[in-house]
Amino acid sequence: MQQNPKPTETSKEIRIAAGHVELEATLALPAGCKRVVIFAHGSGSSRLSPRNRFVAKALSERQIGTLLVDLLTPKEDRDYEARFDIDLLAKRLTSITGWLNRRPGQKLSSIGLFGASTGAAAALKTAAEAGRGIRAVVSRGGRPDLAEDLQRVQCPTLLIVGGDDLDVLKLNQDAFQKLTCQKELTVVDGATHLFAEPGKLEEVARLAGDWFERYLKNVALA
Repeated sequence: MQQNPKPTETSKEIRIAAGHVELEATLALPAGCKRVVIFAHGSGSSRLSPRNRFVAKALSERQIGTLLVDLLTPKEDRDYEARFDIDLLAKRLTSITGWLNRRPGQKLSSIGLFGASTGAAAALKTAAEAGRGIRAVVSRGGRPDLAEDLQRVQCPTLLIVGGDDLDVLKLNQDAFQKLTCQKELTVVDGATHLFAEPGKLEEVARLAGDWFERYLKNVALA
């Protein structure tokens, strides 16, 4: 019996204008995809992070598009304070979200955000300011405590934390109490901050994939 071929995926390196700078990004879109997750990386990391690329690949296998982007230029990233400038990171993320919505020939039905470390704070701040423009957020070992106005986040939010990442777990528990949206805090037992232990990153990918499949719709907008 002849099998139907899998939908093709286009993946390419691009540059996105955000204010007075251009940001490096990797865009991967499965054929016919109408939902995309933007990855916001943490301090000292980049779109080349093997952990986020692992999660992105898992999302692509579920026919969810991914956009991995460096929110800082290489020069800016050498400035330690810029890595923790949540306002700047969120402003850049908002610009990228707008670019994605305006992209010629790409009519999306929903956009989600995946944030790690300080990138999670930027994702939540962006979601708070975008209202219903962002459909779901997932944080991996994130610092949601650094985001302002958590009460304004409207979209479903999943916080994933390693059970052995005790300091970050406490910060996530505190931030979780401030969120008023649909929310979950999932603790991955035996995992440290980078989820480097066997099978733990796979668990993160599964949790994130389930969350985005639940809340991102793959139906073209009229």
